[in-house]
Amino acid sequence: MRLLLLSLLVVASVLRPAAAQELPKHEFRGAWIATVANLDWPSCRTCSASSQQVELVGILDKLQDVGINAVLFQVRTESDAFYDSPYEPSSYWLTGEQGADPGYDPLAFAIEESHKRGMELHAWLNPYRADRGSNYAKDSTHVTVQHPEWILDFGAIQITDPGLPAVRDYVTTIVADVARRYDIDGVHFDDYFYPYPPNQITNQDDASFAQYGGGLSRSDWRRSNIFQFVEQVRDSLAVVNPDAVFGISPFGIWKNGVPSGITGLDAYNTLYADAVSWLANDLIDYVTPQLYWKFGGGQDYGLLAPWWESVRNDRHLYPGHGLYRSDPNTFSNTLFAANEVPRQVRFNRVTEGIQGSVFFRAKNLTQFPSKGFADSLRTDLYRYPALPPPMDWRSQDAPRAPTDLALDDDPADGQPGEVELTWTAPAAGDTQARFFAVYRVPQAEAGDLDAALERAENLVGVTGETVLRDVLLDGGAYTYVVTSVSPNSIESAPSNAATVSGSVDAENGPALALRLDAPRPNPSAGPVTLAFTLPEAARVTLRVVDVLGREVAVLVDSDQAAGPHTATWRARTPGTYLVVLDADGARITRPAVVVR
Repeated sequence: MRLLLLSLLVVASVLRPAAAQELPKHEFRGAWIATVANLDWPSCRTCSASSQQVELVGILDKLQDVGINAVLFQVRTESDAFYDSPYEPSSYWLTGEQGADPGYDPLAFAIEESHKRGMELHAWLNPYRADRGSNYAKDSTHVTVQHPEWILDFGAIQITDPGLPAVRDYVTTIVADVARRYDIDGVHFDDYFYPYPPNQITNQDDASFAQYGGGLSRSDWRRSNIFQFVEQVRDSLAVVNPDAVFGISPFGIWKNGVPSGITGLDAYNTLYADAVSWLANDLIDYVTPQLYWKFGGGQDYGLLAPWWESVRNDRHLYPGHGLYRSDPNTFSNTLFAANEVPRQVRFNRVTEGIQGSVFFRAKNLTQFPSKGFADSLRTDLYRYPALPPPMDWRSQDAPRAPTDLALDDDPADGQPGEVELTWTAPAAGDTQARFFAVYRVPQAEAGDLDAALERAENLVGVTGETVLRDVLLDGGAYTYVVTSVSPNSIESAPSNAATVSGSVDAENGPALALRLDAPRPNPSAGPVTLAFTLPEAARVTLRVVDVLGREVAVLVDSDQAAGPHTATWRARTPGTYLVVLDADGARITRPAVVVR
């Protein structure tokens, strides 16, 4: 019955106009940055350290621009390291030679740059894979050389044997070392436990089963091996870095036929990964099932996501979305429709108990078109920043508040309407100030500041630094405040207030500027909202033209007062269009994509 009610809620959410859905202030918005086989980064294994760093900064900038607040950064691909490890060699995918010195510490660099941008960094490790069939020489310190007795060989791939206590201890030591020495926000495992078909395990673990089986069936023993390992990692993290959360992204189908109507390979009987048991025993803080399928069919997203919610045991659920299936550069079969992943994000928001989304993979947000999804995030789904959701079972203590908030309404190299905010970080206390949340509150709401700080539209930025710039385009009066944010997204009391009256800057002119917002939603399968702002009363024409320049709609053709305005347009046929705003000789254009 619960799944039926959730499914009915989802149907209502899909039918509801996109613009009607309220955006949350707290939401996990993650993206995987895959380093294995250089899927996302680095694009060049033999380039200089500075070139790789510039490339990574570019990726993080673009992820921040579309609203991502957490990156899952792969640091262990094949029992190797994208960090300075005392146990394992540097990755071939980093330097072109396993064990070679990269000239810098990629994980330390990624953490610093992510935190500057107000984004969490979760260190993503593959727990067991030793060799994915890669044809490169292994370093003398690699586990296949040091401990050949730990290796299960499947011809094409090799893994360390999950049934050996020594392997569990070794991998846990690796994880604990990363969590102890690096300022990570979380540890993340992917779905690779026992191997996938066609390399699934048969009798390769005969020796370890004979020694450690303990009277269990072989299937139950294998699941127990994974359970014990996950439990051991949880316990180690609690000691070495209690602020770091622990999450896993298992294959999206737990068991074939569960829930009813779902068919396909399952993690329980093939990979021996029992995520339901991990959740029931509080071994992980969040689960990110890889739900890389569309609505409908034998792997229906609309059935699987609510089912995972029903077994999460009050842990957080951030479904993994197969965004890679939206672009021919990353998927060679039938592509998702342009509105598929946006529908899934909206589905998550109306399904109680789902607290966010994670997208596979970063390049589909930063480089490949993926049917305009990055633009959908930037202009619609993630148009306001968000903080990751707090976890009820973790510390609820708030850090101390920032002080000395100051506002400069004429910063050096500023654009018209730009202000610069600076503040002082609080002195060290029992609870760390991981980030700072910056709020811009309209003067009409400033009388009830507590309520205003709960509205997503008033959150203008999250940063790890003590400076942030904002652009005012409507000339209004606002109050700015800043809060400190703990590792569990618990906020401090607000700082002192800084106000701006919307006055005219003698050099740059009025803060109010002619503006045409990006269409919302974009792409769209229904009505499109077009918002524009006028600095002063003007004769305005707002129209839509097709790719050949032919006029298809005139939405406004009249004198308009200064201030914000909106219009709604619905296309008759799918295609790419251009929205054109003309106001007293000035012109602004925006692209709009319409899908079926």
